[in-house]
Amino acid sequence: MQVSLPNESAHIAFGEMLGRVLKGRGRVYLEGDLGAGKTTLARGVLRAYGYQGAVKSPTYTLIEPYELNDQRLYHLDLYRLGDPEELEFIGGRDVLDDDALCLVEWPSRGEGWLPEADLRLHLAVADAGRMARLSAETPRGQQWLSALENAWQQRVTHHSEPL
Repeated sequence: MQVSLPNESAHIAFGEMLGRVLKGRGRVYLEGDLGAGKTTLARGVLRAYGYQGAVKSPTYTLIEPYELNDQRLYHLDLYRLGDPEELEFIGGRDVLDDDALCLVEWPSRGEGWLPEADLRLHLAVADAGRMARLSAETPRGQQWLSALENAWQQRVTHHSEPL
């Protein structure tokens, strides 16, 4: 699936839609260059669960936990990870279990240690906006991707103005 996100509001709206489809479980790996909008997308996902506060990239803390409506969500940023084994020392196994939703920025830094992603999302700068390319890596990810494609298509069909 490929989606054009022409501005920040479209970017956040897409993140919210993704958040609703995820239903609070699984692993989504966010890829893209610095400034591509991975944290902006995470903000949209968190809004789907009722979070209205500031969402900062956990570049220095590596993991930012959120407890929302009895739901555990973790936002990880592995950009500064020196070695994938460091995830073991910061409680990575507990964080990445199936009872939580994990959004992982820079998953390539945890390669060989991270479990399989359910969904992989690559963001790239495109003109003034962003282009999102999604691929499913598990059956659960495929279900999400189908639901997201349907929801996005309905939104595009029922809105006369672009997002």
